Amino acid sequence: MDGFPVNITEAVCLGTSLALSGVCYYFYRKSRTTLDKLDDAPHFIIDGKLQDILKVTPGACLQYAVIEGAVQPEGEPLTSHFQKEFVGVLQKFLLREHRLVWNSLSRTWTDSERVLHHRVNAVPFVLVGSNETTVRVLCPLQASGLYMETTHEKFHQVNYGLGDIIGQYLSGEKLKGQLETEEMLKVGTTLTGVGELMLDVDGTLNLRPPSNGSQYFLSVTDFDTLLGEQQSAALWWKALAIGSALAGAAVLVWVGRRYYYHLKVRWEREQERREFERLQADGPRARASATGRDPPQEGEEELLENACVICLSQPRDCILLDCGHVCCCHSCFQAFPHRRCPICRQSISRVVPLYHV
Repeated sequence: MDGFPVNITEAVCLGTSLALSGVCYYFYRKSRTTLDKLDDAPHFIIDGKLQDILKVTPGACLQYAVIEGAVQPEGEPLTSHFQKEFVGVLQKFLLREHRLVWNSLSRTWTDSERVLHHRVNAVPFVLVGSNETTVRVLCPLQASGLYMETTHEKFHQVNYGLGDIIGQYLSGEKLKGQLETEEMLKVGTTLTGVGELMLDVDGTLNLRPPSNGSQYFLSVTDFDTLLGEQQSAALWWKALAIGSALAGAAVLVWVGRRYYYHLKVRWEREQERREFERLQADGPRARASATGRDPPQEGEEELLENACVICLSQPRDCILLDCGHVCCCHSCFQAFPHRRCPICRQSISRVVPLYHV
């Protein structure tokens, strides 16, 4: 596209849409792969038959399987710091500070959050089946899914004095307060686990993150709900990828349309130049036939009475229609950014050589 400028805005929009569509497509393919693996994963009930199944399985291991059982600690459970009646096997404590920060661009106060303290406690636990068969859950903190319940949440609001308020407006920051939350995986919770199921040499059953890179899941919902959530996520990523690609296609269409009109204008100007040169070449003959004089011979210089008002170096050799002004040469006319007469600003519909009969 020689000589055709692409705006910075168009280039940025095109690059952004391509990058977003690529990222969204990557996450869609990842979600789709996880969804396909969940669809193909076998479901097992935690009972005495599960050990027999793994014994006859090559390597005593199923790379991706779905089980469901009740959470029980292998030792002493954890007790909530705020609700003593709650006991669990995983405990997460989070303390976050909330501030309002002045944004000079939007002229508004925006919320800002900062983690002050984060602590996770865990004890070994198992999933218990129908006949007291247990499966030990390994590396639960590496699992995806919603498997912890909020047992405590409290916001500690800060009280301000007059001096504090003045200082906040001067510094551009307001401290709102601190949010204190505690989450636990309670004892007795029914948990759905999706991962690598293996039989250890000592006869214990273990659920761990898959060694083939598949996603590890622990969820308090049932398997159908978990599958529906993954389907929704995959659809969202697909919609975002398609939307980003369509936005990029729209930018390409817009640039292509501009380029088409750019070529069209160039072609029309070239046609106009050729027609002007033809009329200019026919002009002396027409004048000679009208006046009865011979046309000027080749090399004979023609006296210039007026120079072009734009370049001041070429003669005025064209008439601008419909206004009829004779003020410039044809080369300067073709360089006009807008087809308007430089004298009266009227639109130019046609240009013909000066002295054309």
